[in-house]
Amino acid sequence: MTDLVLVEKADGVATVTLNRPQAMNALSKALRTRLYQVMTAIDADDEVRAVVLTGAGERAFTAGLDLKELGSEPGALGSANATGAQENPVKAIELCRKPVIGAINGVAITGGFEVALACDILIASENARFADTHARVGVMPGWGLSQKLSRLIGISRAKELSLSGNFLDAVTAERWGLVNRVVLAAELLPAARKLAADIASADADFIGAYKKLIDDGFARPFGEAMALEHERSSTANAAVTPDSVEARRAAVQARGRAQ
Repeated sequence: MTDLVLVEKADGVATVTLNRPQAMNALSKALRTRLYQVMTAIDADDEVRAVVLTGAGERAFTAGLDLKELGSEPGALGSANATGAQENPVKAIELCRKPVIGAINGVAITGGFEVALACDILIASENARFADTHARVGVMPGWGLSQKLSRLIGISRAKELSLSGNFLDAVTAERWGLVNRVVLAAELLPAARKLAADIASADADFIGAYKKLIDDGFARPFGEAMALEHERSSTANAAVTPDSVEARRAAVQARGRAQ
């Protein structure tokens, strides 16, 4: 049987591919379970320091929950509110302590939009499009879209997308700050892997702690977030010696000159 989630590892970077192209990489129960297994293994793999998440084929990153499966299985709609990482792909991605770069190769629709927002960084191909069709399907979001989107692009723009169900093209997504940049389809994976390799070249433990500090602070009011930064930086920086900083200074300067 074809593996529903493909994994390729090279130079500290794991490329994870949702692999149901014939179904627009829809998030069946089996795919969600497999994604949980893959992300758990990657989180525990010391050789992997950054992740690229994408979809198979040219049409879709993922079209979200498998609507055919939802319509044929009693109680399947509960998947939209699942909190366990084995059923909730957003939780499966978020449990990974390593940076996850979403390489959005095609449409990211509803639950697929929520999976994209679970990534730390988004790079989109020219073919990428985003849509929140919860209002059209008549199902309330349960994986974070109603809260995350407004914090990323502003409440008015979020309402425009979510209440209309209209598609957002890649160029507008970049202009609105939803994705970091848009590249040609042929350049998507190379660009995502290059950025992942840049991240993977830094100290893995530090990157993990820094990612957590950013995420934990973003979830708090600004004043509390600043206090959190002070608390954690005071503890971490107390262990940094002048010799260790000096040892890395030359490498930092050399890298700066090369970029």
